[in-house]
Amino acid sequence: MDWMEVTIATSPAGMEPLAARLTALGYDSFIMDDQQEFHEFLEANRQYWDYVDEDLERAMAGRSQIRLYLEDSPAGRQAAAELARQVATLRSAWPSVDLGPLTVATAPVRSEDWENGWKRYYQPLAIGRRLLVVPQWLEAENPEGRIPVRLDPGMSFGTGAHASTQMCMTALERVLRGGERVADLGSGSGILSITALLLGAREAVAVDVDPMAEDIARENAALNGLGPDRFTAVTGNVLEDRELLARLGRPDVVLANIVADVIIPLAPMVPGLLREGGTFLCSGILETRLPEVEAAVEAAGLTITERNRLEDWCQLTAVR
Repeated sequence: MDWMEVTIATSPAGMEPLAARLTALGYDSFIMDDQQEFHEFLEANRQYWDYVDEDLERAMAGRSQIRLYLEDSPAGRQAAAELARQVATLRSAWPSVDLGPLTVATAPVRSEDWENGWKRYYQPLAIGRRLLVVPQWLEAENPEGRIPVRLDPGMSFGTGAHASTQMCMTALERVLRGGERVADLGSGSGILSITALLLGAREAVAVDVDPMAEDIARENAALNGLGPDRFTAVTGNVLEDRELLARLGRPDVVLANIVADVIIPLAPMVPGLLREGGTFLCSGILETRLPEVEAAVEAAGLTITERNRLEDWCQLTAVR
């Protein structure tokens, strides 16, 4: 079946009246794109990132619109025409509100296997000297005998493609000797915890503030044959939950592939968490923020032993 994308252009003030009218007309599934809400969301969650993709910002610039999908058929086209007539009546219902252009545009969306079509963009990725990240639906050729790290990128946030993740994975290759206990703070898909276990760590705890990450990480661990005897995933914020911090015990390695604004307040807690001689691996640090993170790590009493850069990102290795 083919579909039409129907896009209704409005204004920030017009989003709510337009959504209400669509709901009244029986449309219960639509997508709202609004630059103002986008920037409010960024400001409310600024601690979780240091940058936003420029292409995404450009795509959202000046945008206030609602999109919905209709069957590309005579009946669907008739429905789109009626929708345009109904939208035009909004001005009389809301005379004091700037509703923007209220233009209605349609574009064909051809049938495609959306569930599986994206998979062609994910291919096995060799990282460091020993690792190979493999999408779970592939049987990758592995002539070098690398350690496969199996992930389902469709359900995760963290596939190994990002420079900060790659640097952490290669740092784990250098640091781990076997038998270590690992705490992964800001674990996302669990890729770093899983990698640590596959490299010989004894057990790992993956912690993330997003409740979805707990299930995602656990499922990815299972793809690699790692059960609850070695892998644990929990939801929580170690910056605020001291009880959770205490439950992590005294790991040999603490991972924090997050952003500078989380690593900086986390750094003073790390010496009390790590065992004597333990290692702190932090990444997700833009090069422009590196001096601040270095200062926080050293002020916490940790000794930086290695600095790595890849693209615009940096990774630090420090010991207690």
